[in-house]
Amino acid sequence: MKISINRLKNHLQLTESPEEIAALLTRSGLEVEGIEEFESIKGALEGVVIGEVLTCEKHPDADKLSLTTVDVGLDTPSQIVCGAPNVAAGQKVLVAKVGTTIYPTSGDPLTLKKAKIRGQVSEGMICAEDELGLGTSHAGIMVLNTDLPNGTPASQLLEISQDQVLEIGLTPNRADAASHLGVARDLKALLGRDIILPAEGEMKKEADGPTITVEVENADDCPRYAGVVVTDLKVAPSPQWLQNFLRSLDLEPINNVVDITNFILHDLGQPLHAFDADKISEGKIIVGKLPKDTKFVTLDEKERKLSGEELMIKDPKGGLCIAGVFGGEGSGVSDETTSIFLESAYFSPDIIRKGSQFHGLKTDASFRFERGTDPNMPVYALKQAVKLLQEIAGGKVASDIVDLYPNPIEDFVIDVEYGHVNRLIGKKIEPSEVKSILESLDIQVKNETAEGLTAIAKPYRVDVTREADIIEEILRIHGFHQVLLAENLKTDYLAEHPVKDLNKLQYRLTEILSGQGYFEMITNSLTKPSYAEKSGYLDPTKSVEIYNKLSEDLGVMRQTLLFTGLEVLARNINRRQTDLKTFEFGTVYQKTEDGYKEGRRLAIFHSGNKSSESWIEPARPFAFADLYSTVEKILDKLNINIGDVSMVETAPFAYGLKLMLGQKEIGSIGLVDDKLLKLAEVRQEVFFAELDWDLLCKKASGLKSYEEISKFPEVRRDLSLVIDKTVTFDQVKSVGIKFGGKLLRRIGVFDVYQGDKIDAGKKAYALSFHLQDQENTLTDKVIDKTMSKLIQAFEKEVGALIRT
Repeated sequence: MKISINRLKNHLQLTESPEEIAALLTRSGLEVEGIEEFESIKGALEGVVIGEVLTCEKHPDADKLSLTTVDVGLDTPSQIVCGAPNVAAGQKVLVAKVGTTIYPTSGDPLTLKKAKIRGQVSEGMICAEDELGLGTSHAGIMVLNTDLPNGTPASQLLEISQDQVLEIGLTPNRADAASHLGVARDLKALLGRDIILPAEGEMKKEADGPTITVEVENADDCPRYAGVVVTDLKVAPSPQWLQNFLRSLDLEPINNVVDITNFILHDLGQPLHAFDADKISEGKIIVGKLPKDTKFVTLDEKERKLSGEELMIKDPKGGLCIAGVFGGEGSGVSDETTSIFLESAYFSPDIIRKGSQFHGLKTDASFRFERGTDPNMPVYALKQAVKLLQEIAGGKVASDIVDLYPNPIEDFVIDVEYGHVNRLIGKKIEPSEVKSILESLDIQVKNETAEGLTAIAKPYRVDVTREADIIEEILRIHGFHQVLLAENLKTDYLAEHPVKDLNKLQYRLTEILSGQGYFEMITNSLTKPSYAEKSGYLDPTKSVEIYNKLSEDLGVMRQTLLFTGLEVLARNINRRQTDLKTFEFGTVYQKTEDGYKEGRRLAIFHSGNKSSESWIEPARPFAFADLYSTVEKILDKLNINIGDVSMVETAPFAYGLKLMLGQKEIGSIGLVDDKLLKLAEVRQEVFFAELDWDLLCKKASGLKSYEEISKFPEVRRDLSLVIDKTVTFDQVKSVGIKFGGKLLRRIGVFDVYQGDKIDAGKKAYALSFHLQDQENTLTDKVIDKTMSKLIQAFEKEVGALIRT
């Protein structure tokens, strides 16, 4: 957003330099990103002066050149060779002296030097309009009608405008500052000076004109709509001061009527729109919506189809304007326009945002409307615009002001406690200063007590609705730089430390898996609806369906990473790449009763042989334990200990395990059911693990505990347990850890037997128990006592028979 320093000075007295103003605004939250110099004429005609041609003779060696002497205010006249056909003695002209840089309308800048032209010395240039960048004419030199003395700088004659323009990086919450008046309000508070605004004044009807009535179909979409008819207009170029103002903001002047609406928008922050009154059918303006797919041609001559949700300004025949966004081609101001209906409104930010986004139109008006304008500004801005139309375009007021405002928008009433002010700011602010700051920001103070006050903020401050917002206003005017940092930093809340970088965490695991020979996959989040419908374990009603699907194969968002991963495996297997270890970090999606949810998952696939056949050993297919081992390594790297483990014999697995972390499922591992493999056209066994990556990230810890290595030897004892086939090793391990005491370091299984030497439905585990004491050498008595305790626990807890 660009702000003219010259225009700011019309709103309050400023003696500070642009750099000082920029520092003040930046400190208060309106960050000034740069300061630009603006000159209405490039170079400001520095070095160009008024001269008088004293003599004019033909050049002795060139028929088309003249040899002149010109008084440019120096002690002696300057000799200048001139090629203009209209040069003559007695003329007042503009002369660029030696050393001056001029900026032509077209072409590169030119620095004048003392030169010889056809043998004659030339000390400068008598200039034409285009040579100084004042226009396009090159028919001859400019002949002036002025009594100013010779040598007077040309800038005094031509009233050249020079300005400094602030480039402000406006944050979305500061819609109130999207104008010169808005910025001036902040400077008023920062500098303690009064705002200067022209009086609203009375506006009387001066002439007869078209009668325009207004109807607002929905006051929620358009809480306030004002307008007035102005006639007898003479559409023409704007005066130079208005053109200079617009150009300083990088806006191109169009004509006096349109330029005035742009001036009011950037000066006061109130967008206006001028309709050619003679083009309004039946003299009726209607604020409402038009049916979906209605065709509408905008000012850029593009035909657009309406969504049916955007707010329109229309008449009985059709649309005139996309409200608050862009005007229509058929109702705009042209050179033939003599009467206008001038609109000034307050629209709902939501409805303007819808229209702007649907059509991809971002205009200066929509920028302000969709963030929130001042509902109390429309009539004042309208009257200021009409004054300018009277002065600049000869307009006459031809109607009373229409002002439809059925439900006035109320001020924000906010209770503020001094204790909260001091706590959030980090230092004590005296109540008197709090009151002074708020009043300087036009925030009314009521109900003052020793504990706090009630603040009443005007509705144009769309970002000031809570106590915290009021405290922020106090802080930014008091000054962030005045809040000193304490020697000991502290917070009044606890945060996890160190903060986890989830990208680094994922990258670390990617490196680990890649180092173990895994290949990473990236698959499409869109998949076939048939997977959910035919899998038997996914709920098709929870699939997130794509309305504008490209094909049926990409019809829904995936609920699991299984099927998209199987498709990758199938493609590789079909190309004789049968030994596969792959993984993927991806997102899954589900429809819920309340809307939608998504979550990150880590999927791991094993298929084919773990090792290829060789002369050393035969090929060995992947086993369940290989995948389980990988999952254990992942959890170990994240410092996560698995809780309960339970068997799974339902889809998607033929068999597998479900892993729990407390009461939450962290993932599952198993052999994929043949039925699901057929769905994805995979023709060999696949082991699959899917882990809840969001939960893993949440529970992951960068801190790992270590203990000193014991000086005393470790002892191993073995047991063989006969147990039911349904009992898992994790259950056995849990019992061992629970009853083994602090001496038990780890439990391992080194053999599993199922056969005719034990009862049907049974299996035998051969377990190793590693015992160690940190402080003493273990004795047989202590070891036997521990092992006896473990035997009793296994017999009782899992119904084990101890084999001897």
